[in-house]
Amino acid sequence: MPIKLNGSTSGYAQIQAGAVSANNTLTLPDGNATLVDTSSTQTLTNKTLTSPSVSNPTFTGTVTAAAITASGNVTVGGDLIPSSSFLRNRIINGNMYVAQRGTSATVTAGTTVPTASTGYPCVDRWFVYSTGANVTAAQVAGATNNKNLLQVTGAASVTAVGIGQRIEQLNSYDLAGQTCTLSVNIANSLLTTVTWTASYATTADTFGTIGTPTKTQIATGTFTVTSTLTQYTANIAVPAAATTGIEILFTVGAQISGTWQIGNAQLEVGSVATPFERQIYSNQLAQCQRYYYKNLAISAFTAFGSGVFNSTVQCSIFVQLPVAMRTSPNVTYSGIIAAYTGTFYNISAITTTYSGATSALLQPTVSGATALQPCVLLANNDATASIIYSAEL
Repeated sequence: MPIKLNGSTSGYAQIQAGAVSANNTLTLPDGNATLVDTSSTQTLTNKTLTSPSVSNPTFTGTVTAAAITASGNVTVGGDLIPSSSFLRNRIINGNMYVAQRGTSATVTAGTTVPTASTGYPCVDRWFVYSTGANVTAAQVAGATNNKNLLQVTGAASVTAVGIGQRIEQLNSYDLAGQTCTLSVNIANSLLTTVTWTASYATTADTFGTIGTPTKTQIATGTFTVTSTLTQYTANIAVPAAATTGIEILFTVGAQISGTWQIGNAQLEVGSVATPFERQIYSNQLAQCQRYYYKNLAISAFTAFGSGVFNSTVQCSIFVQLPVAMRTSPNVTYSGIIAAYTGTFYNISAITTTYSGATSALLQPTVSGATALQPCVLLANNDATASIIYSAEL
């Protein structure tokens, strides 16, 4: 039978059961509450829905559509759209894995670096300078899951040391007007203060040298460091004008002894430092080769390219570069390299003409050759010979 509940002023509400197949119980909550019906628009607050089925919902405000499983994985019911891409780190080779130039080099004191072909001693994409005295820069072993670090070893009379990277316009343009976070692992066995400075180029990808800069400072700050490798972070408000390329520079003072190590450097959009973004090595190497490519012999007679003698003193060698470089590169060589026709004609210089970002026409200088004879450019019994293409910032 129906139950009628009179309203406080007029009317009534009637509770009535429809046709049922068994005896059922309706349990009312122990507290003041409002019942929800199926026809009115109402708000549910602090309710847990178990395995709901919702057709064509309309959401307003903040909606949580993710769940954390017992194993700690996050699952989502639709597409995951992050606030920035997964390729979020604008610093290339921030974990110091790639070192095409070699694992150690002397940094000659001076401030006329970096240039397109100088100032980058060992680890790819990172320039290093010192004042007062020479220092040594090296790719060294890291700890735990950090395979490598960039290390500078101090020396008597050193007055300053800097380690930096320049991010080209194409990889930093969208950072303008945004808050970014810089994170880096640092240890120093002698000094306790590391200064960081962010700047942007005056004109596109043109920063000048340390001694004669053409850049505008964005922000600077300091990290108080110890001899234990530790992560440090800083927020950077990138101005709207910073559309021409960004430089991140770490500096210390008188590193007259001891070592300074850095690793896992990252610059990303947002105000929170996320875990360091790790990439497949081949992808990271290709990113580095946009700025520097060292074609290193792997045997005593490694071939570098083929072509023809266009005179008795010069040959033309076509080379396809592995990736598109930032610009037409400067080309140099080291070791003993020859143009080979059955006879070895050792080269004494290399010039380039008609070169672009994806290929190069090398014109080595030789003597005593026969014009129009085909040849191969190769190492002449020198497994350390190399041809170097540089388009650094």
